Amino acid sequence: MKTTINYLFIFAALLLFATSCEEKNGAESDDTVPPAPPSNITYEPLYGGARFFFDVPDDEDVLSVEARYTNADGNSFTFSSSYFVDSLDVYGFGDTIAYTVDLYARDRAGNISDLVSVEVTPLESAITRVVESLELKPGFSSFFVDWENELEQSINVYIDFTYTQNGEERSLTSVFSSNLEEDRRFVEDLDLGPDDPVNVKIRVSDIYGNMSEPVDMGTINLLEDMELPKEEWFLPAANDSVGGVPQAFGNENEGRLRYVIDGNIDEGENLNFMHTGGRGRTGDSDDGNMPWNVIIDLGAHYELSRIVTVQRHTNFCGELCRGQYYQSENVGIYEMYIWDDDTEEWVYVSENKIEVPEGLSELEFVKRGRKGDMAYMYPDEPQYTKPTRWFRYRAMKSFNGNYTLDNANCLSEITLYGRKAN
Repeated sequence: MKTTINYLFIFAALLLFATSCEEKNGAESDDTVPPAPPSNITYEPLYGGARFFFDVPDDEDVLSVEARYTNADGNSFTFSSSYFVDSLDVYGFGDTIAYTVDLYARDRAGNISDLVSVEVTPLESAITRVVESLELKPGFSSFFVDWENELEQSINVYIDFTYTQNGEERSLTSVFSSNLEEDRRFVEDLDLGPDDPVNVKIRVSDIYGNMSEPVDMGTINLLEDMELPKEEWFLPAANDSVGGVPQAFGNENEGRLRYVIDGNIDEGENLNFMHTGGRGRTGDSDDGNMPWNVIIDLGAHYELSRIVTVQRHTNFCGELCRGQYYQSENVGIYEMYIWDDDTEEWVYVSENKIEVPEGLSELEFVKRGRKGDMAYMYPDEPQYTKPTRWFRYRAMKSFNGNYTLDNANCLSEITLYGRKAN
């Protein structure tokens, strides 16, 4: 009997909850009376938009206050704020001209109030702000563009570039989507040298249909380097010190330290990676795991330009699965050093954080992971290092815990670029 009563109480509670949800959402409501419109409306101009302030109608059925405008192309955009808020941001204005915005209230039954039309004049558009921040720089067989997007709106950056190769003029466009406050994007793998000028123009668009005029960024000449041969490279043994720094331990389980310079990448079944086993600094567990250092004798003096690192894939899933790329056990942050013969000490070059790609399928993760992640020795001003025979890769943090944990055990391959020193 007691169990039956409990069931009745539960049924009644569920029925009451369902009824309240229907009332809240206006389900099967016969209410046709529109609410009053918002009142005492003022606005503050924003970059590419406006922030409206108002009094919400004193009506318990009001669900939201909305704003709508139509651009010159006839496309309408609607913005909404709940009845708890007394302000509303509207974006997407492409120019500093007057725009008419209609504000109205909507109730739970879907009725809308009379429209209140407000004429606003925004500050310069969001894409204009992006355009003003564009910066173009040459790289090694590539170039890159930096920009700022302080509003963090979704934008597209169109990089139109032309060059002449084998007597034929080529025109190409690379498109990058972003909503980051600051971003840098590369146009890579250009088979061009310092004597092959590249002309670059850039356009920026937003999700509201606004597009900037092409900005002529001028002509640049790319830098040139080559992949360093690995035949003469040498790795000191684990815990052997060079300049007071111990070589990493990487021979746990199937891993071998020598695999990081053998020219082969881990593709799952071949198990081609180093593995620290959680004791990477020296091989002694009392010394901890990270930071651990891979120290390479290059066999000759080189001026270094960039590095490509390849992560461990996995050994427990198929070739077309993401596996461990950009996550478990792999290195997310590392530092680079070169040995200075003059001072007889290690000299810091730069730090690189490998960003986790967003929105990729499993297959796209595999393609990206196998290609490896490239970084310049000097990312903001690409150039060569001082001539050196010794290079040091210092693994700092894993991807785990938002780049805070010391459990990066694996690395598949290190490839260096530059030129032989005179």
